[in-house]
Amino acid sequence: MDAVYAAQRHIYDVTRKYYLLGRDRLIEELAPPPGGSVLEVGCGTARNLIAAARRWPDARFFGVDISEAMLATARAKVAKAGLSDRIMLAQGDATAFDPQTLFGVAAFDRVFASYTLSMIPDWLGAIAQAAQVLAPGGVLHIVDFGQQERMPRWWRTMLFAWLAHFHVTPRRELPVALRHVSRTNDQTFGFETLLRGYAWAGTIRA
Repeated sequence: MDAVYAAQRHIYDVTRKYYLLGRDRLIEELAPPPGGSVLEVGCGTARNLIAAARRWPDARFFGVDISEAMLATARAKVAKAGLSDRIMLAQGDATAFDPQTLFGVAAFDRVFASYTLSMIPDWLGAIAQAAQVLAPGGVLHIVDFGQQERMPRWWRTMLFAWLAHFHVTPRRELPVALRHVSRTNDQTFGFETLLRGYAWAGTIRA
């Protein structure tokens, strides 16, 4: 991933804001409890963490990403935003990270993954891991590309072909995976489509 993002990380936020739709809606719905902990899986440049920290000033924020190149950009952005005391970043695999080792935190009140599952090969493992680190009463929020099910066929064909150039694969089985993981952990799940299927959103509640 470092090779992929070595150059892209410098223009990532500017280019992605036009098509990573639903991110700000997710941030608005986080609503962590006062003093609560929030983890972003696949935090990238920390764009979402910075926005969430500003929206929810009473919470503590954490981000994990496998790309050290992206984290270098993220750390610089967090420092520039004056949020280094509220946002902690660490390198780790979304499918197998230990939050206690990385952050000194055993579990989180909120966990979210924004347009990351479509880039993680073992995306099922990433969902399972995120659900495992939820504190009692915690919520996992996910938003990612949908199947464009209510879009014209030409749009879907064009978008999927374009995304493939960036190693992005919308996860058709996302609702099934959410149901499976939630049942395995005795949790509950929710799912909805956004913008005519352009994006899909899901939750798992501990």
